[in-house]
Amino acid sequence: MSDDASIELTTDNGNPRHIAIIMDGNGRWAQKRLLPRFLGHQAGVRTVRKIVDYCVKENIKVLSLFAFSSENWRRPPAEVNLLMKLFMSTLQKEIDKLDRNNIKLLCIGNKADFSPALQAKIAEGEAQTTHNTGLTLIIAANYGGHWDICHATQQVLDKILTGQLVTGIITEQLIEQHLSTAGLPEPDLFIRTGGEQRVSNFLLWQLAYTEFYFTPTLWPDFGQESLGEAIESFKRRQRRFGQTGEQVLHPSHSS
Repeated sequence: MSDDASIELTTDNGNPRHIAIIMDGNGRWAQKRLLPRFLGHQAGVRTVRKIVDYCVKENIKVLSLFAFSSENWRRPPAEVNLLMKLFMSTLQKEIDKLDRNNIKLLCIGNKADFSPALQAKIAEGEAQTTHNTGLTLIIAANYGGHWDICHATQQVLDKILTGQLVTGIITEQLIEQHLSTAGLPEPDLFIRTGGEQRVSNFLLWQLAYTEFYFTPTLWPDFGQESLGEAIESFKRRQRRFGQTGEQVLHPSHSS
């Protein structure tokens, strides 16, 4: 977490700076309507557009979306293939729009398992939007929290072995500087749609002090009003970060 992020716990209007979402329920949404599961994923993309627009309007700094976990490769091959095609087509359609709206795209996860064409499209989107200063949109694809921590630790070890780092102690700060979200504020609000109440290997390190919000609403039905309700729930909570409630309310008396 950057120094500025550790001080500015919310935006000017009290909204969370960083919202992380597991977009669960696309397949079940489609099945309830006797539709192929893939049509649920397409509906989910439409919801992503609405949520991104809302975050831009409400001055959210970072939006992280769990699009495809490292465990999702276990799904039926036909579904995985369709998801990869949807990811590619969505990038092709949305990159220019993101750029016009000053949104920075960051894809996190092990991209090596994707096709060369998809890897190239991801790199193109990140490069085109890299200098944008509005919302940072993080797409976690082939991502897992265990992978993120191991990958960060391996980078630190490699730098020590090659002499780029001279240290005998691996600190939390050193690990954080090598996570896929390095330099960004940690999530303030974590949302999972679809009724499940677990984090499913998403941003495990980063969620240490995040406020959780679970909803039975399936992702395609989770609109801007739903996100507004989650944010209002967040605003009603007292975030103590290990302190007492009295210390939070009266910081000048905390000594």
